[in-house]
Amino acid sequence: MFEHERSLVKRLEAKPFALVGVNSDKDKDDCKKKNEAEHITWRSFWNGGSTSGPISNQFKVRGWPTLYLIDSKGVIRNKWVGSPGDKVLDESIDKLLAEVNGG
Repeated sequence: MFEHERSLVKRLEAKPFALVGVNSDKDKDDCKKKNEAEHITWRSFWNGGSTSGPISNQFKVRGWPTLYLIDSKGVIRNKWVGSPGDKVLDESIDKLLAEVNGG
């Protein structure tokens, strides 16, 4: 999903939008190197080396990937287990941003 995530970050750079990733790679240093190689410029947190790490446990993640659309007040507006596809994701984000901007 990195390619689409990069396009979102670029397309929405002037908007009230933040992408946050959670990575479950076993080795933190390898994860860091992979993020650099993939040009990950957004925050990406390490989940303790497991899909059952502290972040996924707190958010009750049961499948990978799991995506959350969270508004500026911290309210979860949508949750997808598995990728919903680029079009659905883009439309959901754009709709939320339009709401934020009064549209």
